[in-house]
Amino acid sequence: MRNTAIVLAIATAFVAAPGFIQEAHAQDAMNTTGADSGFFVNGSVGHSYFGSGQNKGSDTGYQINGGYRWALAPGFALGPEIGYNDLGNIRVKNVFNSQPVVSDNKASLHGWNVGANAKYNFTPNWYVAARTGLYAWDGDGMSRSLTPISTGRSGDGYYGGLGVGYDFSRRFGVGIGYDYYRAKKHDVNLSTGLLSAQAEVRF
Repeated sequence: MRNTAIVLAIATAFVAAPGFIQEAHAQDAMNTTGADSGFFVNGSVGHSYFGSGQNKGSDTGYQINGGYRWALAPGFALGPEIGYNDLGNIRVKNVFNSQPVVSDNKASLHGWNVGANAKYNFTPNWYVAARTGLYAWDGDGMSRSLTPISTGRSGDGYYGGLGVGYDFSRRFGVGIGYDYYRAKKHDVNLSTGLLSAQAEVRF
């Protein structure tokens, strides 16, 4: 229920975006670049891809991040970020016949990230963005063995992502991006990619 509420909140932000865009244009019609110094909060919702053996599958995932970027050059800003994600759940599959091992068993991955966030406006409106850092994760999945078992794992990994988007104003932009979260420990690999639609508010 908590995860559903967060996903719905992010989706609501996308639905409300047209009104916010119109207001932002009225207040900031002369300068639309979002590569200025300041705080930011962004959210993403999209399709997650679990890509390892019997844990392979896809679901809906989301992530929320916030941080601060400093303008280091015209159109370019860099700074720290911190965030949380839930990359969804998939039914684990039997390594031999691709059938559910246990009907109510699922693979899952969620965790906290901390790292660096960079943004470059190659035009006043269009931008590319990149992010990378450390990922503290928790998950459940099937072990990689001849007799796989369902087990929980937690650990430290890393993440990285790239995106492209459009700034409607200095305060608001939308885009699409792909993020990869490395989550592997011992015989369980839950590493996951997320292809998502994104929205960012800047202060």
